[in-house]
Amino acid sequence: MEKEVIKFSQKLRENRLKKKLSQNNIARVLGVHRSYINELERRVRNLSLLTVQKVAKVININVKDLI
Repeated sequence: MEKEVIKFSQKLRENRLKKKLSQNNIARVLGVHRSYINELERRVRNLSLLTVQKVAKVININVKDLI
């Protein structure tokens, strides 16, 4: 499971930057604090499948491309 979390964190940051989105942009759409997105990217916070789906929708990529 840890490998998937690392991959998700890396892909989240990579795709966010590629699409020129800030952590704040994503957080605002998801209705969470910017620090939550930061913690996801740094693997400090555990995430749920629902979070993965929401993040994929915000950055407009397929869920499978995040995990």
